[in-house]
Amino acid sequence: MKFKSILFFCFIFYTNNSFSQQNDIMPQSTQYEAPFDSLVKKKLEHWQDKKFGMIIHWGIYAVPGIIESWSICSEDWIERDSTMKYDDYKKWYWGLSEKFNPTAFNPEQWAKAGKDAGMKYLVFTTKHHDGFAMFDTKESDYSIAKGPFANNPKKDVAKYVFDAFRKQNFMIGAYFSKPDWHSQYYWWDKYATANRNNNYDIRKNPWRWNMFKSYTQNQINELMNNYGSIDILWLDGGWVRPRSSVNDEVLSWGAPIPEWSQDIDMPKIAADARKVQPGLIVVDRTVHGQFENYQTPEQKIPEKQLDYPWESCMTLGGAWGFVPNDQYKSAREVVHKLVEIVAKGGSLLLGVGPKADGTLPDDVIKKLEEIGMWTSKNGTAIYGTRSTKNYHDGQNWFTQSKDGKTIYGITLLNGTAPKEISWKGSIPKKGTTITLLSNKQKVKWKFIDGRVHFDLPNTDEKIALTFSFTPETNQ
Repeated sequence: MKFKSILFFCFIFYTNNSFSQQNDIMPQSTQYEAPFDSLVKKKLEHWQDKKFGMIIHWGIYAVPGIIESWSICSEDWIERDSTMKYDDYKKWYWGLSEKFNPTAFNPEQWAKAGKDAGMKYLVFTTKHHDGFAMFDTKESDYSIAKGPFANNPKKDVAKYVFDAFRKQNFMIGAYFSKPDWHSQYYWWDKYATANRNNNYDIRKNPWRWNMFKSYTQNQINELMNNYGSIDILWLDGGWVRPRSSVNDEVLSWGAPIPEWSQDIDMPKIAADARKVQPGLIVVDRTVHGQFENYQTPEQKIPEKQLDYPWESCMTLGGAWGFVPNDQYKSAREVVHKLVEIVAKGGSLLLGVGPKADGTLPDDVIKKLEEIGMWTSKNGTAIYGTRSTKNYHDGQNWFTQSKDGKTIYGITLLNGTAPKEISWKGSIPKKGTTITLLSNKQKVKWKFIDGRVHFDLPNTDEKIALTFSFTPETNQ
């Protein structure tokens, strides 16, 4: 059976005629709500200094090297081997847990690769939509700690991942999927699994949904209580939400909206988590409001600068997890995205996927090293900075130090550096010197017809050039 005929990169949301059941929904605002908790504010400010993070998708889907979880969802945008019945496919997918034995599991390798790239925070998938837990949960036997890896001293995978990244001074984030397609409290075998939503009417089966709420809350409490200091609770599966919170973004997915509310009591989840993790940043993705402490546009960069905390989460390759022969972005493309994102006030969360044996692909490590060659020389213009009013002019992007005393101009290159650079809108203070960060060379400049002009010293830089200067005070 050719399971690799699955369409690996099918994140194109389908359209259907389900809007008849949605026309009673009043889309909610996408307005950002700043947190009130002073400890959350403080940690959020600290997170905004980091700018560059790593998100790791790793689970049973790494065994055949396919898209994470989604191939078992019955929606018409998803392609599977047409010679195999749906129920048989699900049994095959669930059974991958018996083949997942990552005896070469090496979180220290992952953490070093992230540090070498210049990354500063981690988000690790403790459980994706398929329900397979990458930690030793007491709520389910469907976990890495209960299968072939059960006798390995590192069977509690999340613990060792978090420990390895803490040793490299990363902020620690736990990805957790709110839906759980393996749980009988979410996808009940009494009914077919029609789509991503729970497959029974919660209004008619309140006991079952209450059991799912307890199950979800208990697993999150395990992560908050048993795995050391956690900085971010990163919740995915935004269709699990109060029905009243459905917004235009959710409607744009084209997925069916059930007539009942998939409310899992986020106020309780957040309160319980913050009792043991004070200041915890909660990211209830796409559910805009008090439990989305920063927003997370996926695989895209906002068109304009945003004045609230956000990150773009996107993949290094074509998939979130490991797939064979994936095509990875160049170091230049990643750095250019990082620069644009930071200039617009955000952070970049870059996705990689370890192989089934527990190691990162060699090509991933190489790409991260190449990215790090740039960040190690130019990171001053990225880390700890904030956006500035005049943030963009052509191939030039601008950030500033938090005190506003230094502006950083970053010129994106597509090969050999030009002999002359000019920009408008970010004017150096009269008499100040522009400094090329990568080699500390001083650059003479002149101001002509509203533009800053300067000749470029000799450099072998091919990705982006970074300059620092003191700005005019009236900008």
